[in-house]
Amino acid sequence: MKKGVLIISILSDFFSNYLPKTKGVSHNTIKSYEYAFQLLFQFLLNDKQITPEMVTFQTLCNGIVEEFLNWLEETRHCGIRTRNQRLAAISSFAKYAMKQNISESLTFGAEVTNIPNKKVAYTDNVIYFTKEEIGVILRTPNISTDIGYRDTTLMSVLYASGARAQELCDLKVDDIIISDKISLTLRGKGNTIRKVIIPDDCSKLLNEYLNTLKKYNNKNYQWDRKYLFSSQTHEHMTISCIEAIVKKYVCEAKKQRPDLFHHKQYSPHSFRHSISVHMLESGVPLPVIKNFLGHKSIQTTMIYATVTPELAAKYLQENSYEAQFPEKKKEIENATILLPFLNRIYINKK
Repeated sequence: MKKGVLIISILSDFFSNYLPKTKGVSHNTIKSYEYAFQLLFQFLLNDKQITPEMVTFQTLCNGIVEEFLNWLEETRHCGIRTRNQRLAAISSFAKYAMKQNISESLTFGAEVTNIPNKKVAYTDNVIYFTKEEIGVILRTPNISTDIGYRDTTLMSVLYASGARAQELCDLKVDDIIISDKISLTLRGKGNTIRKVIIPDDCSKLLNEYLNTLKKYNNKNYQWDRKYLFSSQTHEHMTISCIEAIVKKYVCEAKKQRPDLFHHKQYSPHSFRHSISVHMLESGVPLPVIKNFLGHKSIQTTMIYATVTPELAAKYLQENSYEAQFPEKKKEIENATILLPFLNRIYINKK
Protein backbone atom coordinates (compact mmCIF):
# COMPACT_ATOMS: atom_id res chain seq x y z
CA MET A 1 0.00 0.00 0.00
CA LYS A 2 1.35 3.39 -0.85
CA LYS A 3 1.22 6.49 1.26
CA GLY A 4 -2.12 8.24 1.24
CA VAL A 5 -4.03 5.02 0.70
CA LEU A 6 -7.80 5.30 0.80
CA ILE A 7 -9.44 3.55 3.72
CA ILE A 8 -12.51 2.33 1.78
CA SER A 9 -10.85 -0.90 0.58
CA ILE A 10 -9.54 -1.69 4.07
CA LEU A 11 -12.94 -0.96 5.58
CA SER A 12 -14.51 -3.37 3.12
CA ASP A 13 -12.31 -6.25 4.31
CA PHE A 14 -12.79 -5.17 7.93
CA PHE A 15 -16.57 -5.54 7.62
CA SER A 16 -16.80 -8.49 5.23
CA ASN A 17 -14.03 -10.72 6.61
CA TYR A 18 -12.39 -9.60 9.84
CA LEU A 19 -15.45 -8.84 11.98
CA PRO A 20 -17.74 -11.73 10.95
CA LYS A 21 -15.14 -14.44 10.21
CA THR A 22 -12.06 -13.70 12.31
CA LYS A 23 -13.70 -12.04 15.29
CA GLY A 24 -17.09 -13.74 14.94
CA VAL A 25 -19.03 -10.69 16.12
CA SER A 26 -22.79 -10.54 15.79
CA HIS A 27 -24.72 -9.14 12.86
CA ASN A 28 -26.06 -6.33 15.05
CA THR A 29 -22.56 -5.33 16.17
CA ILE A 30 -21.44 -5.14 12.54
CA LYS A 31 -24.47 -2.98 11.73
CA SER A 32 -23.61 -0.69 14.66
CA TYR A 33 -20.00 -0.35 13.47
CA GLU A 34 -21.12 0.32 9.91
CA TYR A 35 -23.44 3.05 11.15
CA ALA A 36 -20.56 4.65 13.07
CA PHE A 37 -18.59 4.99 9.84
CA GLN A 38 -21.64 6.23 7.95
CA LEU A 39 -21.85 9.03 10.49
CA LEU A 40 -18.10 9.68 10.26
CA PHE A 41 -18.34 10.02 6.48
CA GLN A 42 -21.38 12.26 6.85
CA PHE A 43 -19.41 14.51 9.22
CA LEU A 44 -16.42 14.68 6.84
CA LEU A 45 -18.69 15.53 3.91
CA ASN A 46 -20.75 18.14 5.75
CA ASP A 47 -17.98 19.85 7.72
CA LYS A 48 -14.85 19.19 5.67
CA GLN A 49 -16.27 18.71 2.16
CA ILE A 50 -14.40 15.41 1.87
CA THR A 51 -16.26 12.62 0.09
CA PRO A 52 -15.98 9.03 1.41
CA GLU A 53 -13.93 7.83 -1.55
CA MET A 54 -11.29 10.49 -0.78
CA VAL A 55 -10.74 9.65 2.90
CA THR A 56 -7.21 8.49 3.78
CA PHE A 57 -5.61 7.71 7.13
CA GLN A 58 -4.03 11.16 7.00
CA THR A 59 -7.52 12.64 6.67
CA LEU A 60 -8.42 11.15 10.05
CA CYS A 61 -5.38 12.56 11.88
CA ASN A 62 -4.76 15.89 13.62
CA GLY A 63 -7.79 15.71 15.90
CA ILE A 64 -10.39 14.89 13.25
CA VAL A 65 -11.78 11.91 15.16
CA GLU A 66 -12.20 14.03 18.31
CA GLU A 67 -13.95 16.68 16.23
CA PHE A 68 -16.29 13.98 14.95
CA LEU A 69 -17.08 12.80 18.48
CA ASN A 70 -17.82 16.39 19.54
CA TRP A 71 -20.04 16.76 16.46
CA LEU A 72 -22.04 13.73 17.56
CA GLU A 73 -22.72 15.31 20.94
CA GLU A 74 -23.18 18.94 19.92
CA THR A 75 -24.85 18.71 16.50
CA ARG A 76 -26.65 15.36 16.62
CA HIS A 77 -27.25 15.60 20.38
CA CYS A 78 -26.07 12.06 21.00
CA GLY A 79 -25.55 10.91 24.56
CA ILE A 80 -22.15 10.08 26.01
CA ARG A 81 -22.89 6.38 25.82
CA THR A 82 -23.57 6.62 22.08
CA ARG A 83 -20.44 8.71 21.65
CA ASN A 84 -18.40 5.99 23.36
CA GLN A 85 -19.96 3.31 21.13
CA ARG A 86 -18.92 5.20 17.98
CA LEU A 87 -15.40 5.56 19.38
CA ALA A 88 -15.28 1.81 20.06
CA ALA A 89 -16.07 1.11 16.38
CA ILE A 90 -13.31 3.42 15.17
CA SER A 91 -10.85 2.01 17.72
CA SER A 92 -11.54 -1.54 16.55
CA PHE A 93 -10.87 -0.51 12.96
CA ALA A 94 -7.69 1.35 13.98
CA LYS A 95 -6.28 -1.80 15.61
CA TYR A 96 -7.11 -3.83 12.53
CA ALA A 97 -5.58 -1.24 10.19
CA MET A 98 -2.30 -1.19 12.14
CA LYS A 99 -2.03 -4.96 11.71
CA GLN A 100 -2.47 -4.53 7.96
CA ASN A 101 0.05 -1.71 7.52
CA ILE A 102 1.47 -0.10 10.61
CA SER A 103 3.53 2.51 8.78
CA GLU A 104 0.47 3.86 6.98
CA SER A 105 -1.94 3.85 9.91
CA LEU A 106 0.34 4.36 12.93
CA THR A 107 -0.42 8.04 13.51
CA PHE A 108 -4.15 7.50 13.10
CA GLY A 109 -4.10 4.47 15.41
CA ALA A 110 -2.05 6.25 18.07
CA GLU A 111 -4.40 9.23 18.10
CA VAL A 112 -7.52 7.06 18.39
CA THR A 113 -5.96 4.95 21.16
CA ASN A 114 -5.29 8.09 23.19
CA ILE A 115 -8.91 9.28 23.04
CA PRO A 116 -10.53 8.25 26.33
CA ASN A 117 -14.07 7.11 26.82
CA LYS A 118 -16.16 9.71 28.60
CA LYS A 119 -17.46 8.76 31.99
CA VAL A 120 -21.21 8.81 32.25
CA ALA A 121 -23.64 8.64 35.11
CA TYR A 122 -25.79 5.94 33.59
CA THR A 123 -29.02 7.26 35.02
CA ASP A 124 -28.45 10.51 33.13
CA ASN A 125 -28.59 8.47 29.95
CA VAL A 126 -31.89 6.79 30.81
CA ILE A 127 -34.16 9.19 28.96
CA TYR A 128 -37.70 7.84 29.05
CA PHE A 129 -41.27 8.97 28.42
CA THR A 130 -43.86 9.17 31.15
CA LYS A 131 -47.05 7.18 30.59
CA GLU A 132 -48.85 10.38 29.67
CA GLU A 133 -46.15 11.27 27.15
CA ILE A 134 -46.38 7.80 25.57
CA GLY A 135 -50.11 8.34 25.14
CA VAL A 136 -49.55 11.71 23.46
CA ILE A 137 -46.84 10.52 21.07
CA LEU A 138 -48.77 7.41 19.99
CA ARG A 139 -51.78 9.60 19.12
CA THR A 140 -49.69 12.09 17.14
CA PRO A 141 -49.36 10.36 13.71
CA ASN A 142 -52.19 10.80 11.23
CA ILE A 143 -53.42 7.21 10.99
CA SER A 144 -55.62 8.00 8.00
CA THR A 145 -52.44 7.90 5.87
CA ASP A 146 -50.34 4.81 5.16
CA ILE A 147 -47.19 6.43 6.56
CA GLY A 148 -48.96 7.66 9.69
CA TYR A 149 -50.46 4.22 10.33
CA ARG A 150 -47.07 2.59 9.85
CA ASP A 151 -45.44 5.05 12.23
CA THR A 152 -48.09 4.57 14.93
CA THR A 153 -47.67 0.80 14.68
CA LEU A 154 -43.88 1.06 14.68
CA MET A 155 -43.71 3.22 17.81
CA SER A 156 -46.36 1.11 19.54
CA VAL A 157 -44.39 -2.08 18.92
CA LEU A 158 -41.15 -0.32 19.91
CA TYR A 159 -42.70 0.55 23.26
CA ALA A 160 -44.74 -2.60 23.91
CA SER A 161 -41.93 -5.03 23.07
CA GLY A 162 -38.98 -3.15 24.55
CA ALA A 163 -37.13 -3.84 21.29
CA ARG A 164 -33.89 -2.13 20.38
CA ALA A 165 -33.98 -0.11 17.15
CA GLN A 166 -31.89 -2.67 15.25
CA GLU A 167 -34.08 -5.51 16.50
CA LEU A 168 -37.11 -3.70 15.11
CA CYS A 169 -35.35 -3.08 11.78
CA ASP A 170 -34.59 -6.81 11.48
CA LEU A 171 -38.09 -7.98 12.45
CA LYS A 172 -39.78 -9.99 9.68
CA VAL A 173 -43.34 -11.19 9.21
CA ASP A 174 -42.42 -14.76 10.15
CA ASP A 175 -41.01 -13.48 13.45
CA ILE A 176 -44.59 -12.71 14.50
CA ILE A 177 -46.32 -15.62 16.22
CA ILE A 178 -50.11 -15.27 16.20
CA SER A 179 -52.16 -17.54 18.45
CA ASP A 180 -54.35 -16.49 21.38
CA LYS A 181 -51.78 -13.75 21.96
CA ILE A 182 -49.20 -12.20 19.67
CA SER A 183 -45.54 -12.67 20.47
CA LEU A 184 -42.44 -11.50 18.62
CA THR A 185 -39.11 -13.21 18.07
CA LEU A 186 -36.37 -10.62 18.51
CA ARG A 187 -32.73 -11.11 17.55
CA GLY A 188 -30.56 -9.12 19.90
CA LYS A 189 -26.93 -8.53 20.78
CA GLY A 190 -24.54 -11.43 20.39
CA ASN A 191 -26.99 -13.30 18.15
CA THR A 192 -29.26 -13.94 21.13
CA ILE A 193 -32.92 -14.69 20.44
CA ARG A 194 -35.80 -13.95 22.77
CA LYS A 195 -39.57 -14.06 22.48
CA VAL A 196 -41.68 -11.31 23.93
CA ILE A 197 -45.45 -11.15 24.24
CA ILE A 198 -47.14 -7.85 23.46
CA PRO A 199 -50.28 -6.41 25.10
CA ASP A 200 -53.74 -6.75 23.62
CA ASP A 201 -54.16 -3.20 22.28
CA CYS A 202 -50.82 -3.33 20.49
CA SER A 203 -51.69 -6.80 19.15
CA LYS A 204 -54.90 -5.47 17.57
CA LEU A 205 -53.03 -2.58 15.99
CA LEU A 206 -50.32 -4.89 14.65
CA ASN A 207 -52.92 -7.30 13.25
CA GLU A 208 -54.62 -4.48 11.36
CA TYR A 209 -51.26 -3.28 10.06
CA LEU A 210 -50.36 -6.78 8.86
CA ASN A 211 -53.70 -7.15 7.05
CA THR A 212 -53.14 -3.83 5.28
CA LEU A 213 -49.55 -4.74 4.45
CA LYS A 214 -50.61 -8.06 2.97
CA LYS A 215 -53.04 -6.36 0.58
CA TYR A 216 -50.20 -4.33 -0.92
CA ASN A 217 -47.74 -7.21 -0.98
CA ASN A 218 -46.45 -8.39 -4.32
CA LYS A 219 -47.89 -11.87 -4.85
CA ASN A 220 -44.56 -13.05 -6.22
CA TYR A 221 -42.75 -11.94 -3.07
CA GLN A 222 -42.13 -14.31 -0.15
CA TRP A 223 -44.58 -12.85 2.33
CA ASP A 224 -43.15 -14.54 5.43
CA ARG A 225 -39.67 -13.18 4.71
CA LYS A 226 -40.83 -9.61 4.26
CA TYR A 227 -39.53 -7.06 6.76
CA LEU A 228 -42.31 -5.82 9.00
CA PHE A 229 -41.36 -2.15 8.65
CA SER A 230 -39.94 -0.62 5.48
CA SER A 231 -39.07 2.94 4.56
CA GLN A 232 -40.27 4.70 1.43
CA THR A 233 -36.96 3.92 -0.26
CA HIS A 234 -35.66 0.71 1.33
CA GLU A 235 -37.24 -2.65 2.07
CA HIS A 236 -34.95 -3.04 5.11
CA MET A 237 -35.45 -0.02 7.35
CA THR A 238 -32.35 1.47 8.98
CA ILE A 239 -31.76 2.77 12.50
CA SER A 240 -31.39 6.30 11.14
CA CYS A 241 -34.88 6.03 9.62
CA ILE A 242 -36.38 5.01 12.98
CA GLU A 243 -34.46 7.85 14.63
CA ALA A 244 -35.98 10.29 12.14
CA ILE A 245 -39.49 8.95 12.77
CA VAL A 246 -39.13 9.32 16.54
CA LYS A 247 -37.62 12.79 16.21
CA LYS A 248 -40.48 13.91 13.93
CA TYR A 249 -43.26 12.89 16.29
CA VAL A 250 -41.51 14.03 19.44
CA CYS A 251 -41.24 17.50 17.86
CA GLU A 252 -44.94 17.43 16.96
CA ALA A 253 -45.91 16.14 20.41
CA LYS A 254 -43.90 18.90 22.08
CA LYS A 255 -45.84 21.50 20.12
CA GLN A 256 -49.12 19.92 21.20
CA ARG A 257 -48.10 19.57 24.83
CA PRO A 258 -45.33 22.03 25.76
CA ASP A 259 -45.92 21.14 29.40
CA LEU A 260 -44.57 17.63 28.73
CA PHE A 261 -41.42 16.19 27.11
CA HIS A 262 -38.90 18.05 29.27
CA HIS A 263 -35.78 16.34 27.95
CA LYS A 264 -33.92 18.01 25.11
CA GLN A 265 -33.47 14.83 23.08
CA TYR A 266 -35.27 11.51 22.83
CA SER A 267 -34.24 8.45 20.81
CA PRO A 268 -35.78 5.09 19.80
CA HIS A 269 -34.11 3.65 22.90
CA SER A 270 -36.28 5.97 25.02
CA PHE A 271 -39.22 3.64 24.29
CA ARG A 272 -37.23 0.68 25.65
CA HIS A 273 -36.30 2.69 28.74
CA SER A 274 -39.93 3.72 29.11
CA ILE A 275 -41.46 0.25 29.14
CA SER A 276 -38.78 -0.84 31.63
CA VAL A 277 -39.51 1.99 34.05
CA HIS A 278 -43.29 1.59 33.66
CA MET A 279 -43.05 -2.15 34.32
CA LEU A 280 -41.03 -1.52 37.46
CA GLU A 281 -43.53 1.12 38.59
CA SER A 282 -46.30 -1.44 38.08
CA GLY A 283 -44.62 -3.98 40.32
CA VAL A 284 -42.87 -6.24 37.83
CA PRO A 285 -39.77 -7.72 39.52
CA LEU A 286 -36.38 -6.81 38.09
CA PRO A 287 -35.41 -10.39 37.10
CA VAL A 288 -38.56 -10.61 34.96
CA ILE A 289 -37.74 -7.27 33.31
CA LYS A 290 -34.19 -8.56 32.72
CA ASN A 291 -35.54 -11.53 30.75
CA PHE A 292 -38.01 -9.34 28.87
CA LEU A 293 -35.25 -6.95 27.75
CA GLY A 294 -32.73 -9.69 27.00
CA HIS A 295 -30.10 -8.38 29.40
CA LYS A 296 -27.25 -10.75 30.21
CA SER A 297 -26.77 -9.38 33.71
CA ILE A 298 -29.24 -8.21 36.36
CA GLN A 299 -26.82 -5.38 37.07
CA THR A 300 -27.74 -3.81 33.73
CA THR A 301 -31.44 -3.97 34.57
CA MET A 302 -30.97 -2.59 38.08
CA ILE A 303 -30.28 0.87 36.67
CA TYR A 304 -34.04 1.31 36.19
CA ALA A 305 -34.50 1.02 39.95
CA THR A 306 -32.42 4.16 40.43
CA VAL A 307 -33.89 6.58 37.88
CA THR A 308 -36.10 8.20 40.52
CA PRO A 309 -35.91 8.30 44.33
CA GLU A 310 -39.40 6.76 44.46
CA LEU A 311 -38.35 3.72 42.42
CA ALA A 312 -35.16 3.33 44.42
CA ALA A 313 -37.12 3.34 47.67
CA LYS A 314 -39.70 0.94 46.26
CA TYR A 315 -37.06 -1.48 45.03
CA LEU A 316 -35.24 -1.50 48.36
CA GLN A 317 -38.49 -2.32 50.16
CA GLU A 318 -39.42 -5.19 47.85
CA ASN A 319 -38.70 -8.81 48.56
CA SER A 320 -36.94 -10.97 46.03
CA TYR A 321 -39.00 -12.11 43.08
CA GLU A 322 -39.04 -15.66 44.44
CA ALA A 323 -40.78 -14.30 47.55
CA GLN A 324 -43.28 -12.37 45.45
CA PHE A 325 -44.10 -15.36 43.25
CA PRO A 326 -43.22 -18.46 45.33
CA GLU A 327 -45.62 -20.71 43.44
CA LYS A 328 -44.42 -19.50 40.01
CA LYS A 329 -40.65 -19.63 40.31
CA LYS A 330 -40.31 -21.61 37.06
CA GLU A 331 -43.28 -20.05 35.31
CA ILE A 332 -41.88 -16.57 35.85
CA GLU A 333 -39.43 -17.12 33.00
CA ASN A 334 -42.42 -17.50 30.67
CA ALA A 335 -43.47 -14.29 28.91
CA THR A 336 -47.17 -14.93 29.53
CA ILE A 337 -46.85 -13.97 33.17
CA LEU A 338 -46.08 -10.44 31.99
CA LEU A 339 -49.27 -10.00 29.99
CA PRO A 340 -51.49 -8.69 32.81
CA PHE A 341 -48.83 -6.10 33.65
CA LEU A 342 -48.34 -5.12 30.01
CA ASN A 343 -52.07 -4.80 29.37
CA ARG A 344 -52.37 -2.55 32.41
CA ILE A 345 -49.54 -0.17 31.56
CA TYR A 346 -49.85 -0.11 27.76
CA ILE A 347 -51.39 3.17 26.62
CA ASN A 348 -54.20 2.76 24.12
CA LYS A 349 -53.68 5.03 21.11
CA LYS A 350 -57.37 5.86 20.83
